[in-house]
Amino acid sequence: MQDAKQNTPTWSKRKVNFHQRSQALAARRDEWIERNHSYYEQDYRYMRFLVPEGLRVLDLGCGTGRLLAELRPAYGVGIDISEEMIATARQNHPGLDFVVGDVEAAETLAQLQGPFDVIILSDIIGYLDDCEESLARLHALSTSETRIVIAYHNPLWAPVLGLATRFGQRMPMAEELNWLSSGDIASIIPLAGFDLVKREYRQLVPKHLFGLGPLINRFLAPLPILRTFCLRNYLVARDVRHATAAEPPLSTTVVIPCRNERGNIENAIRRLPQFCDDLEVIFVEGNSSDGTWEECLRVQAAYPDRKIKCFQQTGKGKGDAVRKGFDEAGGDVLMILDADLTVRPEDLPKFYRAIQDGRGEFINGSRLVYPMESEAMRFLNHIANWLFARIFSYLLNQRFTDTLCGTKVLTRKAYQQIVANRAYFGDFDPFGDFDLIFGAAKLNLKTIEVPIRYAAREYGETQISRFRHGLLLIRMVVFAFFKLKAL
Repeated sequence: MQDAKQNTPTWSKRKVNFHQRSQALAARRDEWIERNHSYYEQDYRYMRFLVPEGLRVLDLGCGTGRLLAELRPAYGVGIDISEEMIATARQNHPGLDFVVGDVEAAETLAQLQGPFDVIILSDIIGYLDDCEESLARLHALSTSETRIVIAYHNPLWAPVLGLATRFGQRMPMAEELNWLSSGDIASIIPLAGFDLVKREYRQLVPKHLFGLGPLINRFLAPLPILRTFCLRNYLVARDVRHATAAEPPLSTTVVIPCRNERGNIENAIRRLPQFCDDLEVIFVEGNSSDGTWEECLRVQAAYPDRKIKCFQQTGKGKGDAVRKGFDEAGGDVLMILDADLTVRPEDLPKFYRAIQDGRGEFINGSRLVYPMESEAMRFLNHIANWLFARIFSYLLNQRFTDTLCGTKVLTRKAYQQIVANRAYFGDFDPFGDFDLIFGAAKLNLKTIEVPIRYAAREYGETQISRFRHGLLLIRMVVFAFFKLKAL
């Protein structure tokens, strides 16, 4: 890949100064990184959390290529305005591609072989002449599945960073930086045709301090009040110009886990609308004692016009049943419908439209928006659901009003990505809900909620134990904190 022609006469004065400073610092950049190893290692660790290995990654303003190399991409391209920076990057990381060029120039981006899975702007947004236009140009290199990752300094730290530079504790900064807050960047993102997926804040103490810095950053910095004072801001966005309705219409598999739900099996089929041309229903029966398995087989035979499959799970719990159903599914879209029918089958078209039209990538039902039927949920369960929803909204960096609603929808491709990355969380979830929620958060999938009216069950008894499952939920909170926050 050839270097882009540097059209210096059209550069602004600040860009010329930035280029000159970058050229002068290139020889010592890696030395500065080593001198501030704790800061950079924590930054790289979180970037590795956001960007899984083996993807197609473009790093804008790559410097000497250290960050791009840390991410271990299958195909990695770095662009930097400095010829000296790129020369060092090519020497140190021969397995990656590096290009000299202005990341704001259309001719620089035009020669790249996109699209990319991830496009990174780490610290470069402070040097751009036009942040909105620069982001908008990235549509040519992205798809609806591409994630834009922006990392930058918190403006509150500007005086501290200035002093650190003056006393030789930090690499010299260019003048006239764009000191953009996380909120400023979040406001620019939709103007450029992108949709904000999440925001995160890291590093309250950017120094090692005999081991205290990393401990504070791991356990105290993620806390709700303290995190707004962190040095590093991270934002993840997706391309909504490409997130349009899928053509042709997506096929769908509805997975119905069922244990001791004999009286609800036929109603599930009778009430389920044919909301897409190719609709498959999979019953996964969990060793019932009331004849549920036999009823599944009877209903399958009684409705030959519907595509119905029946399986018995070999493991235990709803999570095992969901994984069994998803493994057997043939649809482009995967849905969960609880067999108690407290979420109405008639509401599933709403979930389908949300994912078919590209409005979200992980669709979660919410029972806590509309008033629910009396007896649908006990008072203590309602309070617990409300509380856990707010805790998990903080942990996941996306709004959740009801994490425990059984109806969840995603594409089969997204589910396969969750399965491929499941080792990060392990086999931890007997419910099945959090395996999907945490997996979607780790992959930076856009989550939206569909409000539904929660009904009382008409057959059978709830299989939720308030206190036993409440303790499990507390364990989930602790588990999520360590896996998603205390990195």
